[in-house]
Amino acid sequence: MILLSRALAAVTVLALAGCGAGADMRPDASREVISSASYRHAGPPALTLFTMINNRSGAGAHTSLMINGSQRVIFDPAGTVRLSAVPERDDVLYGVTPGVADFYARAHARKTYRVVIQRVEVSPEVAERALRLAIANGPVGSAQCALSTAAILRKLPGFESVGSTWFPKTLMDDFGALPGVQTSTIVENDDDDKSVAIAEFEQAVVAQR
Repeated sequence: MILLSRALAAVTVLALAGCGAGADMRPDASREVISSASYRHAGPPALTLFTMINNRSGAGAHTSLMINGSQRVIFDPAGTVRLSAVPERDDVLYGVTPGVADFYARAHARKTYRVVIQRVEVSPEVAERALRLAIANGPVGSAQCALSTAAILRKLPGFESVGSTWFPKTLMDDFGALPGVQTSTIVENDDDDKSVAIAEFEQAVVAQR
């Protein structure tokens, strides 16, 4: 009973924090659209963990994982940043160009939240396995962003030390303890409403066409 109560408390905390707030916003793109949007980044194979942290409480609010393999995608479980120019299917964002990757990170950073970015280079085999697992995972339920991301990482060679957790900050700490991880933090003072940044990005995309 105690364990059940703790699990329910964890779900409540994460739900209030915003992890999963957009679980019903899944405009699944067709496989043809996804294929045409595929983007392969020239950099080395890598995994990048994004952790959004509430500046007021210090609690983790959301977790997502950018995977650079044969193509670059963002596994954004129950996320809320959606762009018309970036096709999405089952919580995976495709066509993650440098501009999209930068916007994605900065859209989450605002006066109430900061974004911790942890990147580690991996072998091509590990990157491809992570890519396959993310695509096969399917849509993620509310408040399960850290849990689902940790589940993928735990199946990768070299990531066995990552624990299963509901909490983004716990996952961030486990990931940060891995050898070779590079960490940076984005702190901005943008409007608390992410839709403002999204609208500005959409307008910029239209203007460039």
